[in-house]
Amino acid sequence: MRIRIGKRTAAVVGTAAAIVLAGATPALAATGTVHTDSGAPLTVRSAPSTGATSTGTIADGTAVTIDCQTTGETVTGKYGTSNIWDHVPGGYITDTYVYTGSDGRIAPDCTDVPTPPATACSTSGLNDPNTCAQAVTKAKSRIHTNYDASYDGWCDRINAQNYGFSASGSTTAYVHWTQIPSTYKHANSTDVPAGGLAFFSNGGAGHTMISIGGGYFLSNDIHGAGTYTQTTISEIKSRWGQTYLGWAQPWFKVNH
Repeated sequence: MRIRIGKRTAAVVGTAAAIVLAGATPALAATGTVHTDSGAPLTVRSAPSTGATSTGTIADGTAVTIDCQTTGETVTGKYGTSNIWDHVPGGYITDTYVYTGSDGRIAPDCTDVPTPPATACSTSGLNDPNTCAQAVTKAKSRIHTNYDASYDGWCDRINAQNYGFSASGSTTAYVHWTQIPSTYKHANSTDVPAGGLAFFSNGGAGHTMISIGGGYFLSNDIHGAGTYTQTTISEIKSRWGQTYLGWAQPWFKVNH
C-alpha cells in the first residue's frame, strides 16, 4: 500500500521529493489510481490549486496516467498532506487522492516534460458522438484485467465504442486503416496525441488501440484474452510481432 507517515507539512514533503529526485530519475510517465474518501469524483484543475478552474472530474477508482508532477497548494487528503500535484490528461489533480505506491514523486517535473504531440486529436468534421477527451475518459473507465468476451479480439469495435458508436463499420482493424482518408492519417508517426488511434498490421486482421497520452495506450488482449489494459507501441510490436503502421484521427466507416 502507499506509505504516508502522518500528515506532513508542505516543507517536509518538498524535501522528501527533492531527495527522491536527487537519487534517481523518474520514468517519463507513471500511473496511479484515484481514491477519494467519500467515493465522489476527484476534480481536475487547470492549475495546481483547489481554487483553479475545474476542467473535469475523474471517478473514484479510475486508473490515470501521470505525465509529470509539480508543486502547488498544500492539500490534505486520503493519503496524507502534500504539495505534490499530478498532471494527467486534462489538467492537475492533487497527489493526496492518488495511489501510486510511492510517498514521493514518481514522474518528471512538469517543466522537464517533452513537448506535446505536434498534431492534436480532433473530431472536427468527423461527426463522432464523443470528443477525443470524452473517448479517452470512457476508455479509462473500461480498464479491467478479468476476461470479458466482448473485448476478446474486438479492438476496432472497442475504439468505436469509446467514440460513441456501437461498431466501426470496418471488417477488421487493418481494413479500417486502409479506408481512412490520407488527410486523417499519420503513417509511421509514434507521436500520438491522447484520443488518437494507433494501427498495426500482422498480415491479417491487424490491431488498433487508443492513445491516452504520454506514449501510453489502452488495448484489449495484450495482457490476457478479454482484458483491457495499458500498454505501449513497443510492447505490441515485441509481444505480438505486429508491424506499426501509424496513427489516425478517429475516423470511422460507420459515419461515412
